[in-house]
Amino acid sequence: MKGIVARHDEKLLQDLGGGSTRRVLAYNDQLMAVEVGFETGAVGALHTHPHTQMSYVLSGKFRYTVDGEDTLLLEGDSIVVPGGLTHGTQCLEKGMLLDVFTPMREDFVR
Repeated sequence: MKGIVARHDEKLLQDLGGGSTRRVLAYNDQLMAVEVGFETGAVGALHTHPHTQMSYVLSGKFRYTVDGEDTLLLEGDSIVVPGGLTHGTQCLEKGMLLDVFTPMREDFVR
């Protein structure tokens, strides 16, 4: 197999506190996929990083803030956040996001 396979049951589920979890999935130097779980009311605090990020709502309901603008994201919705913009989310209904980063987030695997 020349691809990179990430077996879900072999990947560590990290408790981030405050009702959220993270599971780093497949990645290489250029791309990374991450599942992020949220309990209702949990917050992904406003932050910034140089990576382009795409978030896809696997389940739940989220208020997503990018550069001071709020938008409601429901199951099946997605959003792309260019690197360098301040962004964050609040979970309005328990759910899971699939976040994809380019390049990969080295800070997630240290």
